[in-house]
Formats: sequence, structure tokens, C-alpha cells
Amino acid sequence: MSQLVTRFPVTITVLLLICSNVFMTIAWYGHLKNTKSALFLAVIASWGIAFFEYCFQVPANRIGYTALSLTQLKILQEVITLVVFTVFALLVFGQVPKWNYLVSYALIVGAVYFAFKA
Repeated sequence: MSQLVTRFPVTITVLLLICSNVFMTIAWYGHLKNTKSALFLAVIASWGIAFFEYCFQVPANRIGYTALSLTQLKILQEVITLVVFTVFALLVFGQVPKWNYLVSYALIVGAVYFAFKA
């Protein structure tokens, strides 16, 4: 595994961030499918799910920081968060992105371009 991390730190980071963000999105927004349950149960369940988010997020940051600047790492994480959230909102809640959201995403892609430009 350490050879893979050494050879492909950005790829490994992206994969770990995707996993992390799947758990994060479920923890933050999954409980909204059942708002009739007690709030404290939603908090406890979300906290338990968030544990797994951290199990992927912390290694992703450690590995990513070997190849990316801190700012690049954060911008990459935010883009992945938006992609995972958009897929989640569509699949779980049936919310199709509106045109203005897509324009916003395009501007964020522009931010990524400039952040990673040498």
C-alpha cells in the first residue's frame, strides 16, 4: 500500500475523499428523509456515521498533503463534496440541479483550474 501512496498520492487522496464525502453527506443530510424521529437520535446517528467520514478524511489529508498545498487540498475536497452532494440530492431526494446551481459549479471548476495552475 505504501508504494501506491508514494506513486499515486493525488489519486489515492481523491478516492479517500470521495469515500469520506459519501459518509459526510449521509451523516449531514440523510436524516432529513425521516424528520419525524427525535432530533437527539438523528444527532447520535449522524455522529456515528461521521466517525467513518473521519476514517477516510484524515488519511486523505495526510496523503494529499505530501503532493498538494493545503489550499489545493481544501479546494479539491470542496469540489468532491459538491459532486457527491449533487449525486446524493438527485438519487436520494430527487432534486435535479437548477441552471443557476450548474453555473455556480462551473465557477467552482474555474477556481480549481486556477488553484492547480502552475
